[in-house]
Amino acid sequence: MRPGPACRIMGGMPAHRSRDERTALTAATPTGPPPAAAPSAATPATGEAPPAPAAPDVPPTPAERSVPLRMTVDDSDAPSDVIDALFLGRFTTGEQPYARSHSVGRVRKGRTLLPSGATVLREARGDGRSSVLAEGSGWTALVNRWSQGAEVTVTAVSGELAEARLREAVEDAEDEPEPQPDTVPMGFWYHSPRRGPYRTTRTITAGSWGEVRRNYSAPVAGELDGLMKVSPDDVAGRLLLLHGPPGTGKTSLLRTLARSWSDWCQVDCVLDPERLFNDIGYLMDIAIGAEDGDGGADRWRLLLLEDCDELIRGEAKHAAGQALSRLLNLTDGLLGQGRNVLVGVTTNEDLERLHPAVVRPGRCLARIEVGPLTRPEAAAWLGTGEGLGRDGATLAELYALRRGTTPAGLPGRPAPDGPGLYL
Repeated sequence: MRPGPACRIMGGMPAHRSRDERTALTAATPTGPPPAAAPSAATPATGEAPPAPAAPDVPPTPAERSVPLRMTVDDSDAPSDVIDALFLGRFTTGEQPYARSHSVGRVRKGRTLLPSGATVLREARGDGRSSVLAEGSGWTALVNRWSQGAEVTVTAVSGELAEARLREAVEDAEDEPEPQPDTVPMGFWYHSPRRGPYRTTRTITAGSWGEVRRNYSAPVAGELDGLMKVSPDDVAGRLLLLHGPPGTGKTSLLRTLARSWSDWCQVDCVLDPERLFNDIGYLMDIAIGAEDGDGGADRWRLLLLEDCDELIRGEAKHAAGQALSRLLNLTDGLLGQGRNVLVGVTTNEDLERLHPAVVRPGRCLARIEVGPLTRPEAAAWLGTGEGLGRDGATLAELYALRRGTTPAGLPGRPAPDGPGLYL
């Protein structure tokens, strides 16, 4: 509740006086030291000065009268500025010296946030915001609303009355959080022989982080808690690196991340990353990008590159030529400057085998090793310890056990023919 730059309360000399009058008043005010007091006559008997007279018992000036208050309004002020200033009147004069406030993050539909019996004195609406000034017996209320939230302030003749009217206004006004959809749009880039670089969009299913958190071991889940809450202000590095054995849930994790970041980040999956970094035209098209919806230039993009073992392992510079250099240039080099682009990479390689340039400090927004669940965690996930090895199980193995099929990699179980499990 802040008056606008020109709608302000003034103290001191009345504002309606002219400059000459104010100058004359200032000149008439003594500015030098006070004149010396006349010497007092000494008491004949003792030669001491007489005692000073006692100060008169004058009550202190009331706070509301200690500074003359004025409000000026001009054409730069909005109606809501006037409402804010009017609301301060009774609190400033001391007529209603008690104030209580409360903020509502998401207002339930149909709530006015006014106590019962309120009489509306002023109302202003515009550009998704509104201000309402209302009063009742011994109290005044100001309701400022914006988008889905609001702030309610009540002044009253007593603290108990202010609290009671505020409680009545905001009781059960907080709405339930809007449920997130279980689907999220995701873009898919590939190089078409006919059309060149091409992007298509699909809607994919994605569980919320609360639903899939138990799919990851406790240390990994702890790291992912922070990653899911990242906002644009938190972005430090531009590279997101997920590494670990196959079947540990890296791809599922990326879907959930796309859902958690959907308010501020568009997620695109590159289906042919080996071609991306060896075709400069394809790379430039993706770096410039294509945007969904009305996010505008401030919306971030996350490019997903899955199973890029050859691109980022230790010998990548020799084996992949300029591909690694172009990847790093996209994250924090000239190619990435001026573009809100993050690059997410998954790999089955151990951290020790990755190229030092990829994992250097400051380059990665997050670098998380996703491993199997421990045996106690796997037993809790499955509901039984039957069929589990002493080292636990990967997420893919747990889903296989739940389906009643034979997972690969568990002790005492033959490995199935054909390709392994991928999750």
